[in-house]
Amino acid sequence: MDMLDRSVLAKSYFTREKIAQHQLDSFNYFLEKGMQSIIDEQSGIETTIGGEDERGKYKLCVNFGKIKVGNPKAREADGSYEEIYPSQARLRNLNYAAPLYLEMQLMKRYESGEEIPEGEVNEVEIGELPIMLKSIKCNLYGLTDDELVEVGEDPLDPGGYFIINGSEHVIITLEDLAPNRIFVNFEERYGSKTVVSKVFSLKHGFRVPIRVEINRRGILEVSFPAVHRKINFVTLMRALGLEGEEAIIKAVSGDPQIVKYMKENIEECEVKTQEEAIDLLGRKVAPTQAREFRERRVNYIIDRYFLPHLDDRIAKAHFIGRMAEACYELLLGRRGEDDKDHYANKRLKLAGDLMEDLFRVSFAKLVKDMRYQLERANMRSRELKLTTAIRSDVLTERLLHALATGNWVGGRAGVSQLLERSNYIATMSHLRRIMSPLSRAQPHFEARDLHPTQWGRICPTETPEGPNCGLVKNFSQMVEITVGVDPGTFKDTLYSLGIIPPARAIELDASSQGACLC
Repeated sequence: MDMLDRSVLAKSYFTREKIAQHQLDSFNYFLEKGMQSIIDEQSGIETTIGGEDERGKYKLCVNFGKIKVGNPKAREADGSYEEIYPSQARLRNLNYAAPLYLEMQLMKRYESGEEIPEGEVNEVEIGELPIMLKSIKCNLYGLTDDELVEVGEDPLDPGGYFIINGSEHVIITLEDLAPNRIFVNFEERYGSKTVVSKVFSLKHGFRVPIRVEINRRGILEVSFPAVHRKINFVTLMRALGLEGEEAIIKAVSGDPQIVKYMKENIEECEVKTQEEAIDLLGRKVAPTQAREFRERRVNYIIDRYFLPHLDDRIAKAHFIGRMAEACYELLLGRRGEDDKDHYANKRLKLAGDLMEDLFRVSFAKLVKDMRYQLERANMRSRELKLTTAIRSDVLTERLLHALATGNWVGGRAGVSQLLERSNYIATMSHLRRIMSPLSRAQPHFEARDLHPTQWGRICPTETPEGPNCGLVKNFSQMVEITVGVDPGTFKDTLYSLGIIPPARAIELDASSQGACLC
């Protein structure tokens, strides 16, 4: 293929539709599926308001249904709402946002679990959502070049940003390590090397780092944030339900050398049964509390805070068994260290993923406020109405504040930035930027270097000088980015094709939140 052919290919590919396509695809996925999945996670509100009738005792609760996004509107001085275009929002210093409507129904929930409707299903406005320009809910969506000029827009503008108080804000793509994937490395500590296996367990925006390491005496230990002290590996396995020696060894490996190491671990373990293991963990978690409370607390921590992306305890035991196997394989030289800079081990959080994190936290605050408003109205003997129980500014203000300031949930700053408009190339560059979460103050030489797997994905020359060098990057010209899919459908497809036997597929419970470069 000669130079002319390549230039034709590049021009046909790198059009205005492709510049911010990754942001638009991600935000559209959030509008169509992401928001509804967050509503389904919450499912409803259970209040303390109760009573009794011929069916028995009940408590009032609110069930949620479908969420719907309207089209961007602006409130006028007379209180009416008018359809708004981005050019008007810029000139009048307004927010380019659309109303959100959620189906709700007041229910009586009886002790037997039966639910009886207390009223009709209401579609209530719960707040406003900032809308990305050129997304499916934008008023510019589907307009021709002539129609765009009529409403005051540049036909060459790619979209992919928001308008908050008249200013254009872009959400920068965040680069992070892949969640729910095992990474094993050597760590330098006190002058000696330690083998450590790590995983960042992620479910519904809740992220927990889990570590399995071999201590100085050659014994496996597990640590995670909910328990401040390290836990003996075999003790934790027995607490999870694998009590027998054979079951524990089989969950780790069948290799004779690794089996030898595991027998040493089992000999060092103080407990023999699940009850003893839970009691020992209880003394570490809540040493001064009563035994019943300790037991409840340990069970809650295991189910909620330990490997939250897995629901079954036996699956959790097998997963940390895989982590232990990875540690011993590295120790025995059977495998190399995992390369954290390899792009297969990274995920990109695009605008839709970051908006999902923000919406999840903001909606949880709205639910908490709704519960308070309903209970306060009941105490004052007022009629319970869902429309009056919602203060829409609770949700709206949190969304707008994060986009306006760039201060995101999880303590991250600079996620949203004012769009660079000094020239067209600068705008394109800003819409295709990637940011690393690593500290700018540290050297991180390997993270800043070009990695072979970035070829064709990341531009090798476009990065700033100074402390941001290598940590702020840009997409290459012809990159394609996939939008995250539901891991359940992915696993079902693999199993139906017979590619992965279920016995070795524990790791596939990984959430696919984030995006991959291809």
